[in-house]
Amino acid sequence: MLRRARPVSLPRLLRYLYQEPFPAKLWRHTLSAASLPLPSAETVTRFAPSPTGNLHLGHVYSALFAADQAKRDGGTFLLRIEDIDLTRCKPEHEAANLEDLRWLGLSWPEPVRRQSEHFDFYRAALDRLEEMGLLYRCFLSRRELNDALSAPHGTPRIVPADTDKYLSDAERQRRLDAGSPFALRLRMARAIERVGPLVWTDRQRGDQQARPEIFGDVVLARRDIPTSYHLAVTLDDALQGITLVTRGEDLLDSTHIHRLLQALLDLPTPDYHHHGLLCGKDGKRLAKRDRSIAIRDLRAAGHSPGEVCAMVRSASSD
Repeated sequence: MLRRARPVSLPRLLRYLYQEPFPAKLWRHTLSAASLPLPSAETVTRFAPSPTGNLHLGHVYSALFAADQAKRDGGTFLLRIEDIDLTRCKPEHEAANLEDLRWLGLSWPEPVRRQSEHFDFYRAALDRLEEMGLLYRCFLSRRELNDALSAPHGTPRIVPADTDKYLSDAERQRRLDAGSPFALRLRMARAIERVGPLVWTDRQRGDQQARPEIFGDVVLARRDIPTSYHLAVTLDDALQGITLVTRGEDLLDSTHIHRLLQALLDLPTPDYHHHGLLCGKDGKRLAKRDRSIAIRDLRAAGHSPGEVCAMVRSASSD
């Protein structure tokens, strides 16, 4: 029997709690689905850019889509900065991104959540997963991992599973003592066995059966970054009371992992809407490397906010 997602609540007070250091001992009480208020009818969406460069039209479409969904339902649109990559994410990019969004006429409640300020919060979730016996250190380099997972020509690539078995206990300890980099991986088979079948709902595609096994033992953190996109976004969506996650269809498969993490950590599950992607004249998805469609460049060329928004909506297939 499929395990369905619980209705998500809107814990307003948690928007303020997340600014404080998060002791692991408070984890179960604060983010347990059983401890959240009764379900709220208010729609809460979010736009969560990573400040690694200038925003482009694809970002604008995602932001407008989320804001429009909240406005239509009389709800709330939130902004979150996903800046766990401290090497690529820069304060100047964040400032420019916020300025562009405000120029477009978007607004959101303050303060804005910045993921880089809450590594202790994510670490507490890792501790909980480790207590369940679901995490292990993988010391394999990218090349070692590729060699270990390589498959004969013409056969599907092997997904990573129990990759710690490729090194002896002595070698793993040697690398640990030497301070070698490692990834914290989730033992996927054991995690799935723990929660059983799961479903989640995409408003455009209907009910979806979660298939996190397609990723194998997914990476949830690294030695130098105590979280990952998958872990941080799942926790933050629960903490901020997001009821509808809107994002590009290129992230559709990621939801399989997020649904699993919600079940493991006893978190509420929002609805999802994975919208289409804006593409350039070459048919490729718009990316930050395409400077010609950066909002900064469109502003410099004299385009108004209304023109940019119209440009995005006219190119949409949703």
